[in-house]
Amino acid sequence: MTQVMAGTGHFGHRQHVHLTWLAVRRYGTPAAITLVSGGIRRTARYAGAPQKYHTTISRAWVELVGHHAAETPCADFDDFAALHPALLDKRLLTRFYHPATLASAPARTGWVAPDRTPFPWTANGH
Repeated sequence: MTQVMAGTGHFGHRQHVHLTWLAVRRYGTPAAITLVSGGIRRTARYAGAPQKYHTTISRAWVELVGHHAAETPCADFDDFAALHPALLDKRLLTRFYHPATLASAPARTGWVAPDRTPFPWTANGH
């Protein structure tokens, strides 16, 4: 059970990954991209910080979680997280993106493909 569900009020990276995993499992990756990104965008706007929403980061995380969820279907998030501990590292995107790329305006407002190394599912031409 996540900390936020347990009542601590904390919604950190693990909870974001868990929520994304739930969305991917229920709706599939393409729909989860729209659902999760929209939720983050609305939350940022509601919090008075719409500039905190980042299109590329949001989509990249959903795609990464979706890829691993499809590769190793699990009924339990803790089992999934144990199989894919890299997803719990907030710095994971730096394997795929240069920091300057993620900091750029085009990446904030639109999709920018990885510029350091391709995602695993695109590296083989899939």
